[in-house]
Amino acid sequence: MSQKTYYSQGSSFPATKPGVLRIYSMRFCPYAQRTRLVLNHKNIPHEIVNIKLKNKPDWFLALNPLGQVPVLQIDDKIVPESTADCDWLDDVYPENRLQSADPYRRAWDRVLTEYISKVSASFRGALLSNDPSEIQTNIEGVKKHLQFYEDKLKARGDGPFFGGSKPCIFDFMFWPTFVRLPFIAIIKENPAANIDENEFPTLETWAKAMKELPAIKDDGFDIERQAKFFRGHVKGAPDYDMFLGK
Repeated sequence: MSQKTYYSQGSSFPATKPGVLRIYSMRFCPYAQRTRLVLNHKNIPHEIVNIKLKNKPDWFLALNPLGQVPVLQIDDKIVPESTADCDWLDDVYPENRLQSADPYRRAWDRVLTEYISKVSASFRGALLSNDPSEIQTNIEGVKKHLQFYEDKLKARGDGPFFGGSKPCIFDFMFWPTFVRLPFIAIIKENPAANIDENEFPTLETWAKAMKELPAIKDDGFDIERQAKFFRGHVKGAPDYDMFLGK
C-alpha cells in the first residue's frame, strides 16, 4: 500500500494482511516519528497507513478512541501511544535492544521521557503566542529545559548517546522534539531562539551522532517543510498532502 495515501472521514478501512505489522501515522507528527524511528532502527518490516487527523475515519477512531497517532496493529493486537508502542516493539522484537538492562538507568530513561513535556510546553508557548515578552519567556524556558538534558547527558559520561555508545529508547523519544526546536526561529523570525551549540556542547555532539544513524537519515526530516506544515496546522488548515511525491 502506498505510504503517500492519506485516509480521512468516509474512506474505507484498508484491509490488513495476516502477520503484517502496520503503523497508523502522520508524516508531520513528532509522536508518530518516534515509533517510525524505532521501527526503522530495529529493521522491523512494517507498512504505513497515514491518517488525516483533522478529519479522521470512523474506523480509525474505533482502533484508538483518543484519535491520536501513532497506533500499531498486527492481527488482533492494537497498541496506541508512542511510548507504549516503542516499549512494546523493543520487547516483541528484542534484537538491537533499546531498553537498558540496568533497572535504575531504565527508570531514569522514563523520567527523561516524561520531562520532554516541559520542553514541548515552552516550545508550543513560543510558537502560539504573539506577545514578544511571552515568546521570550518561553524561549528561555526551552533553553532551561535543554540545560537539564545537557547536564544529564554529560553526567552519564559514556555518550555520545543517552544510551552510551549506542542509542537507547530515550534517544528516539527526544529526537522528534529536539529537531523541531528551530521552528521558533523560523516561524517567529527570531534569531534569539536559535540553539547555540557552544551553550550545549554535549547535546550538539549527541545531535551530530544522531544524524548519522541510518534510521534518522532514512526518515527524511526536512525542517523547512515541517515548519510550513506547522504554519497551516496552527491556522487550522493543515495540508496533509504537502510535498507528496517529492
